[in-house]
Amino acid sequence: EISEMSERSKQNVAHGLAWSYYVGYLKIVLPRLKKSMEEFSRANPNLLACRNTWKLHILVPLSCDVYDDLEKADSNIQYVTDLSETTLARAGTKQRVYKHSLYAITDEENQLWHCAVEYATPLQSLYAMSLDECAAFSREERLEQAKLFYRTLEEILKCSKECADAYRLIAYEEPGEAETHFLSREILWHLRQEHHEEIAVQEGNHPDTPSTTLDSAKLNLQISVSDLPQPLRSDGF
Repeated sequence: EISEMSERSKQNVAHGLAWSYYVGYLKIVLPRLKKSMEEFSRANPNLLACRNTWKLHILVPLSCDVYDDLEKADSNIQYVTDLSETTLARAGTKQRVYKHSLYAITDEENQLWHCAVEYATPLQSLYAMSLDECAAFSREERLEQAKLFYRTLEEILKCSKECADAYRLIAYEEPGEAETHFLSREILWHLRQEHHEEIAVQEGNHPDTPSTTLDSAKLNLQISVSDLPQPLRSDGF
């Protein structure tokens, strides 16, 4: 009966996508990301001067509208290169390749900010499901699923020691009217925040809590405590 109720409310969809994304991807790549960024920084010392930006910046558009080409999403975002690959045997596939792309973000003064950035790919599944009659997702349900995906992923990553300080979630609601450089401005806000946090730590001050970024407290989710993901265990079970 509980399973049927969960199926009807579709609460299990976002939870499953978030856990799959973490276990099948983020838990694999994030612990290796710092090394890749350090290798790139040694060869290109001027591009990644702020170590606090040595993270995977994960875009979470609540509309689930994901671009395969970030340069088409915003012309102020330009591909630079790929970081070093991680190659693993995975689920029967020999030498499966994992890699991240480095982008240059142009600000209002034409200065370049470099970072590794990509969309949370499970959002493509949510978007596709909303277009499939078999899934029967309405636009409103898709939005709630996207919020629940973000909230669940945020809670999972907070409990993950392997992924600590190797990611930054960038959740956002796109404006009603099209804005040419909305996405680049959203990414730049986070890069600047990371830069200020690094300076604050170096000076011995406590960085300010982000005030304009979209976090789980602002998503207006109607989720009970029992719906939230449980903390990860480190005892092997």
